[in-house]
Amino acid sequence: MRKQNIIQQVVLCVIFAILCLLIIFPFWLLISASLSDPQALATNGYQVWPSPVSFSAYEYVFKNPQQILRAYGITFVFSITTMVLSVLFMSMVAYPLSRSNLKGRSVINFYLYFTMLFSGGLVPSYILIAKFLHLNDTIWVYILPSLINPWYVFMIRTFFKGIPGEIIESATIDGASEYTIFIRMILPLSKPVIATISLFMFLGKWNDWNTALIYISKPELYSLQYLLQKIMEDINILKQNQQAAAMMDISNIPTETVRMAMAVVVAGPALVVFPFFQKYFVKGLTVGSVKG
Repeated sequence: MRKQNIIQQVVLCVIFAILCLLIIFPFWLLISASLSDPQALATNGYQVWPSPVSFSAYEYVFKNPQQILRAYGITFVFSITTMVLSVLFMSMVAYPLSRSNLKGRSVINFYLYFTMLFSGGLVPSYILIAKFLHLNDTIWVYILPSLINPWYVFMIRTFFKGIPGEIIESATIDGASEYTIFIRMILPLSKPVIATISLFMFLGKWNDWNTALIYISKPELYSLQYLLQKIMEDINILKQNQQAAAMMDISNIPTETVRMAMAVVVAGPALVVFPFFQKYFVKGLTVGSVKG
């Protein structure tokens, strides 16, 4: 039996090692392509190691470093702020919904569920956010409209239901208020689901570009994703504009390598953040979505 277990462990290790290589290899090709010479990439295609090594794509992306750094700062600020506030507010909504003695709980649940199925659409949302609330061209347009996600509220609520009721009852007998129970007992016991939702919210806001497209006209408030998309659009416009091609030499402007460099620039912070949430991720996702 021991020999059989060793063989099984070896087989599993080999399988997972192969899976890890399959996952890492495309990302390595992405980095290699971003460091390749544009002409060499067009001629030889993707290579495991760039030959020759060229930083022309990164030089083009960071041609205006102040603009990139400002977009990084804006994106980091609203991503972190939205993550913290949304997790706090959604937890405050989910906690009373997890209590069986809440009056009107089914009505509130149906209201939240209804918003998952139907929405007003883009035009009513734009009128509300830009014309009524006047959030356009402010950093708050990145934060306020996305603070509550009903799906995440239900995940947190389901996790809260799995916490033994005896803990809450004993705290109530000791004279603890609902706020004390929520902050000092429920939230510390809910680290897996909170870490999972935090990761989802951070990645969702970090990859957000359509908010800037619709509501932002000031370059100093561009998100990183939208700024990089505009850089790519400018390259395509120059490539397609014959008059511009006649006036200036655009043959050396990198295109494919810039795409890869932008992907590396955008993915970097997410790769740094993920390991801190990894140990909570699987448990929070499975317990919060299946249990109860």
